[in-house]
Amino acid sequence: MTMATRQEVLGLYRRIFRLAKKWQAASGQMEDTIKEKQYILNEARTLFQKNKNLTDTDLIKQCIDECTARIEIGLHYQIPYPRPIHLPPMGLTPLRGRGLRSQEKLRKFSKPIYLKSHDEVS
Repeated sequence: MTMATRQEVLGLYRRIFRLAKKWQAASGQMEDTIKEKQYILNEARTLFQKNKNLTDTDLIKQCIDECTARIEIGLHYQIPYPRPIHLPPMGLTPLRGRGLRSQEKLRKFSKPIYLKSHDEVS
């Protein structure tokens, strides 16, 4: 990892913790705010610990992009949780057939960047 990348990752980590410190739940209830703050902190710690040994620059860049996207989506929608995607069953079927394997492959490729690591951690 280059020094610039390291600084960018550490900056994102600090940004997430500052965001969690200032976070207010959309419902305005203190219990919800505490739960959402705790979720933000636990999710950040888990994902950063999981990815701390990455050395491939492309994977690191992908993780940085995912982190940035999740921060921006969380701020925009006022929810810390990743927004689910809703794809109908067999909705991505190629023209030549309705094979389950091809369906799974298409779903994997159609997953938004902000959900790449969500299934691995949850």
